[in-house]
Amino acid sequence: MRPTDSELEILHVLWQHGPRTVRQVNDELSQQRDIGYTTTLKLMQIMHEKGLLTRSEEAKSHVYTAALGEQEAQHTLIDRFLETTFRGSASQLVMQVLGRHKASADELDEIKRLLNNLDHDAH
Repeated sequence: MRPTDSELEILHVLWQHGPRTVRQVNDELSQQRDIGYTTTLKLMQIMHEKGLLTRSEEAKSHVYTAALGEQEAQHTLIDRFLETTFRGSASQLVMQVLGRHKASADELDEIKRLLNNLDHDAH
């Protein structure tokens, strides 16, 4: 499953707030940018058809839930980005990110811990 940027916006709302109706999702999205209800409805219907959302009927409204977790979506998107942009080279990705982004001391410590854990797991 490869969500588009617009679909990711909807998934973020559902991950943050849990199951929602189209109206509730549209209200959240409208706080960030100008988006019409029918646009949100159509996107969510397409996402349901693609298997990105599940839908249940409560009263007269459909309630949508993200069909994949936030971490699963992040893994999929990172894998795709790594393959298409860096030809699968994780080291090139990390070097590019660290070269362009000033990491805080806490972030660098966390990266070092992660690398140490990966190193220990490899042995």
